[in-house]
Amino acid sequence: MGKFAAGKNSYAISDRSGLRYRYRDMRREWNGLLVGKDEYEPKHPQLGPFPKVIDAEALKDARPDTNNNIPALASFPAFNLTTLRYINNPPIEGKLGTVTFGGDVT
Repeated sequence: MGKFAAGKNSYAISDRSGLRYRYRDMRREWNGLLVGKDEYEPKHPQLGPFPKVIDAEALKDARPDTNNNIPALASFPAFNLTTLRYINNPPIEGKLGTVTFGGDVT
């Protein structure tokens, strides 16, 4: 690989302002711009790589509490458009759990 010149007597143009600076006074920023020494801005810490924060969302092998189930029955009437009468569907069966509030309600 070839060598580069020292550039001690050279000039360069700033990518930010377009002003002429001595080549040895130029600085390369984090975003790749070649700028003068007085225009240089270091990378802001908020732009850096962030630590990964992982919140636990669920328990491993979790199972619902089945001790407090309450049976429930519901039926919904349907309307027959040919006979113009209501038809009772068979009732729907299910189970409902209890709801508890963890706070003082005033």
